[in-house]
Formats: sequence, C-alpha cells, structure tokens
Amino acid sequence: MRLAIFGIGKMGGNMARRLIRGGHEVVVFDLDSKAVAELVNEGAEGADSIEDALGKLSSPKVVWVMLPAGAPTETTLLKLGYLLSPDDIVIDGGNSHYKETLKHAEALASSGIHLVDVGTSGGIWGLEEGYSMMVGGGEAVVESIKPIFETLAPGPELGWGRVGPSGAGHFVKMVHNGIEYGIMQAYAEGFELMESKEEFGLNLAQISEIWRHGSVVRSWLLDLVAGTLVDNPRLEGLAPFVPDSGEGRWTVLEGVEQGVSLPVISTALFNRFKSQDDSSYADKLLSAMRGAFGGHAVKRD
Repeated sequence: MRLAIFGIGKMGGNMARRLIRGGHEVVVFDLDSKAVAELVNEGAEGADSIEDALGKLSSPKVVWVMLPAGAPTETTLLKLGYLLSPDDIVIDGGNSHYKETLKHAEALASSGIHLVDVGTSGGIWGLEEGYSMMVGGGEAVVESIKPIFETLAPGPELGWGRVGPSGAGHFVKMVHNGIEYGIMQAYAEGFELMESKEEFGLNLAQISEIWRHGSVVRSWLLDLVAGTLVDNPRLEGLAPFVPDSGEGRWTVLEGVEQGVSLPVISTALFNRFKSQDDSSYADKLLSAMRGAFGGHAVKRD
C-alpha cells in the first residue's frame, strides 16, 4: 500500500522502516528534516510539508499520524480535516486519550473522513520484533488497510486486531499501559527485597535468568530486567526517578469513573509520583526497565 506517516521519531521512524521493508510505499514528513533525509536514504519518499505529503498520495489517501498526544496530534488532525476528502483515512497511532479520539472521530466523520485509532506497543524493539496494535474503527475501513497492520505486526495474524469502534483502540492501549505499571512495580519490589537480603549474597542477574525459563513469572519485561542486571547489577549511575507517561493516570481515573477497583495499578502509579523524592533500588530498576523497552530517557545520578 501507499501511505504517508507524519511523525518519524523513535517509533514512527522504525514503523516506516518496517513498512518499507515489507514492500509498502511510504511518504514521510517530520519537522526534523534530518530524520526525513535518513528515511529517504532507506527507501521512503520525503515531503517538506503536510500539503506536500498529501499531494504525493492517490485517493483514497491513507495518513498515519504518529505524534505525541495533546496539541501536536490535535493540531495535525484539525488540519487534516480541512485538507482531506471524503473516504480518506487518518490513523492515529499515538497515545491519545480515548475520549479525545472519540471527539476527533466525530469531527472528521462530519467531513466524510474515517479515523482509525491504533494503540501501539513495541517500543524500540518493534522494528525487528513487530508491533502489538489494538485497532479501533469501522470494520470495513480497518479491513481496507489490513496489509499495513499485517506488515507492522509480529505476524499477519499475530499481535494485532480490531478491538471495537473508534476510540476502542486507544482505550485498550490505556488499560494495557496501566497493567504494565503494575507488572513493572511487582518486579521492582521483588528484586529490591532480594537485594536487601545481604547475608545471602544473592546474584540477582542469575536469579532473573533462572526465572526466565519455565517460571510462571517469565515475560519480556523479565528478559529486559535480566539484561539490565547482567550489565549493571548495582544499577550504578541510575537515578530512582520514574516518570509516568499519562496513560497510567488515565487508567486509574477511568477506574474511578467506572467504579472499578484498581489497587495494584493505582499503587504503581502513586509510587512513580513518590520516586521523585526517593532513592530506592526498586525505583532505579523501574527506570532501567522503561529505558530498556521503550528507549525512554533515563535520569542519571
């Protein structure tokens, strides 16, 4: 397929690369002209503006917006509402709040434009491993762009799917990230407890490797923990400062609105708040995990 991608940062750039490798024709635009030039060298077609990128597409146009949630996405979607035509498709693959997505979908639909929201997970590893994608939108619309998802996913029938109408993809991704908070917190606390048991002289890298095979707590996050502990068992140089991206907050607030108890996710979120004034091993490990799976900036001591 032929599509444009607006926003080619850590994830958007690698998604463009995976699509190009899969035989798709990709037009890229970003405010960072160097990032555009890099992808042009790898087979993309560059554009120097949104209008220029749209001019390189045939109808119905398909545009993937991979920008930070909030103003960057809001502004771009508003502009696309004026520039696109009926039956064109906009894909929002960022971490937008699902309630904002519902408003965006309604606004674009008034002009006959389809919005597909894609909760995207995979971080910096997605280029090689594939991305997990939770897709919201009309059935026929999603079906029409299915080859895009089949290429980006770990396999054509693996790791992606339409989960419901517009807004559902971002809602499911919000919950996904809330669960992620809880899992990471549990690992971090457990390893801190073992690290504190000095009389046993436990080798945490060895233990993480044992758990990776056959244990009921094995996971990709544990794989990342193991790699981190082999390289830096004392987590030296890492500050115990753990930011939250926003989706953990949204998940907890949704639980309040729906009257659903979320004690683990809530506690994990609140721990991230307190990490700014703490100096625990657990928080250092949480920070290391975020850096390992998502390429997030890590604060140093």
